[in-house]
Amino acid sequence: MTDTVLVETRDRVRLVTLNRPDRYNAMTDELLGALVAALDDAATDDAIGAVVVTGAGKAFCAGGDLGAIDDFRPDLGLDERTAALRELQRASLLLHDMPKATIAAVNGPCAGAGLALACAADLRFATRTAVFKTSFLGVTLTGDFGGTWSLPRIVGWGRARELYLLDERVDATRALAMGLVSGVEEGDGFLDAVLDRAHALAAAPANTVAGIKANFTDGETTDFATALDAEAVRQVQAVQAAIDRAGGTA
Repeated sequence: MTDTVLVETRDRVRLVTLNRPDRYNAMTDELLGALVAALDDAATDDAIGAVVVTGAGKAFCAGGDLGAIDDFRPDLGLDERTAALRELQRASLLLHDMPKATIAAVNGPCAGAGLALACAADLRFATRTAVFKTSFLGVTLTGDFGGTWSLPRIVGWGRARELYLLDERVDATRALAMGLVSGVEEGDGFLDAVLDRAHALAAAPANTVAGIKANFTDGETTDFATALDAEAVRQVQAVQAAIDRAGGTA
């Protein structure tokens, strides 16, 4: 890992910290490459049961550092730039798809691709000082890192369109009211409170958390009957796993 992303393991929780505090943790190719590597590692590590992503200093992530990412390099062809962006967007895909609980601990401003990244996590918690902004319209961009896919599934399609097209700032109180975050904590002890939730999730049987996430992923792409079939399979498997953990007795 580079020092643009800090990685720490606390029992079964992997804490990943975006670490460009002087730039409000704005994304660069280097930071995103390190983030993808950190999430890849957490996704495949059986010793890890939950992942928390947060930002160093006073911000979660201000979005892309427009002067430091390959998207804005005119010397590269469109195909090269698109391929590079797709690889970096794996950070969002990993947060969404990995068979572990993922949490965004939003400790301050959260904008643009930073907001999209937070929306890819299973849960979001914020400090009282956190503010959210889509920001793409103001810099004449259309959005990346999955925000236009994930945000409507969190706050609803109409509200998501408002947030992208009106580009309003949303404070922590409003974010909680619209369901963008699951809870708002005071600044002191904020990260410890989020880590407590992560530890509780990490203590659950790994197959249970993975099964719940897989059910939701199926629900995003399949019809109801197909989702019911998949739920039935995973539920019976979970029951059997619980019987096995109890020593083979129901």
